[in-house]
Parts: sequence; C-alpha cells; structure tokens
Amino acid sequence: MNVEQYLKKIPDFKGANWLIRIPLALVFILQGLQKLPVNIEDAQAFGLPMSVWFFVAWGELFAGIGLLVGGLTIALKDGVGDVLTRFSGIVICGIMTGVILIQQPESISYVLLYDHFHLMLYCGGLFFALRGNRVK
Repeated sequence: MNVEQYLKKIPDFKGANWLIRIPLALVFILQGLQKLPVNIEDAQAFGLPMSVWFFVAWGELFAGIGLLVGGLTIALKDGVGDVLTRFSGIVICGIMTGVILIQQPESISYVLLYDHFHLMLYCGGLFFALRGNRVK
C-alpha cells in the first residue's frame, strides 16, 4: 500500500475549520469587550487617536462575532456567510497589522521569531479572508 492509498482511508473531518474559528473568534470578542466602554485614556496609553481606538475596539468585537455567524450561515446559498467570514478575516488582518506595527519591531524576522501570538492571530485572519466558508 502506497502513501496515497493510505491517506484516502483516513476519514475527513468536515468541521475542522471550527477548531480554528472558535478560538480565534473568542480571542477577538474578549479583546473587544475588554476595550468597552471606549475612552480616551485607553487610546492615549497606546498612542492612538480616539477614532482609531473606537474602530479597533468595535472591529475586534464584531470581527469575532462575524466569524461565528459567518460559519453558522454556511448553509445559506446566497453567499452571505462566506462574505461575512471573509470580511471578518480582513478586519482581523488589519487589526493585527496595526498591533504588530505599533510595537515597532526591529525587523520582520523579529516578528516571525518572537511575536508568536500576534502572528498566529494574523494567520488565522488571513486563512478566513482567503478561504471564507470554502473550508472542510
């Protein structure tokens, strides 16, 4: 038996995307909730204008909710769930790009080697932005 035949015998787990979707959504929902109510002191602590802080707080909250709702609407044929999942992934990538850049890393290799948590969140968002609900 060759490797290809062996791999075909392994059953497919159709809900595997939920193993990424749920923790990623929970992290963003909790991070967004921690920033509420939005106030100027928190924004100033990170050196951000209030307008950016407002969109970060609400963006985190609604991106997490959007990932969950988008996944639950896979059965809809009009593609609303797919668009919602992709948009949430794009928002997550945007927020994580800002988080990484605010830290003013020495180089991209510094981010790759030492900023594991933010990099994994970024990759999770990128996964859903690129694949949407077309996942197994």
